[in-house]
Amino acid sequence: MTSSSESARDPREELRDCRNAIEVVDRRIVAMLGQRVALGLRAADAKRRAGLPIVDASREAEVLRVAVDAAREEGLPIDAVRELFEHIVRISRQAQEQRS
Repeated sequence: MTSSSESARDPREELRDCRNAIEVVDRRIVAMLGQRVALGLRAADAKRRAGLPIVDASREAEVLRVAVDAAREEGLPIDAVRELFEHIVRISRQAQEQRS
């Protein structure tokens, strides 16, 4: 005899629902990346007006440290999150430099 929780849900239906939810999350991630780049462009404009260089290595290191700390708190693989944020910072930096 199977329990009601085991027989209540078709695994293929559950898989479809999970995939649909993942697509929603992925779209939100891309939208948030767009917001982050837009904020980076605003920061670049402020840096230019202040006479500061576009690249701020200490700030980039701080962004990575915060991301690693957050990954640790969430139980995520630290190296993978660090690598992901290195890419995110690179995307933002490239957008800022293209505006120069």
